[in-house]
Amino acid sequence: MQALTEDQVRAALVNASPEERDRLSVPMSFVLADWDHLDFFAWPDPDARDRGYVVVERGGVPVGIVLRAASGVRSHAAMCNLCHTMQPGNQVALFTARRAGSLGDRGDSVGTYVCADLGCHENVRLAAPLAPSELRASVDRRIDGTRRRVEAFVERVVVAE
Repeated sequence: MQALTEDQVRAALVNASPEERDRLSVPMSFVLADWDHLDFFAWPDPDARDRGYVVVERGGVPVGIVLRAASGVRSHAAMCNLCHTMQPGNQVALFTARRAGSLGDRGDSVGTYVCADLGCHENVRLAAPLAPSELRASVDRRIDGTRRRVEAFVERVVVAE
């Protein structure tokens, strides 16, 4: 990903109201981000537990979405639909995003189960050590798959009627 400023992240949020853009809080890790090695940038809002953000590049242009976490706790293990990592139930949450444009204005949204800390980028890289018969290529496929699924989710939010 290209390096972004906080103002560029705010401008990239396609489903955010002006008030939501103003309230956006970036994490402390934002200034330390190694942008050259990021497939996407996602973080929970440090000031609001039920809000998160994801920014990807579409055609070299940053596109971001605001996410809302559903309340409630799952009691059984669940799999994140983005990184395909199994997590304890309390570490996976249903996140929804208001669709961009007129669809979002009418209340249309999309949702999926995601790691509650939005740490998918790290989870696929810090997964269990490679088994003796596991090849590095399989880890690379997990990374590529996560990137594709994140981009597809953002695309579902962005696509107009």
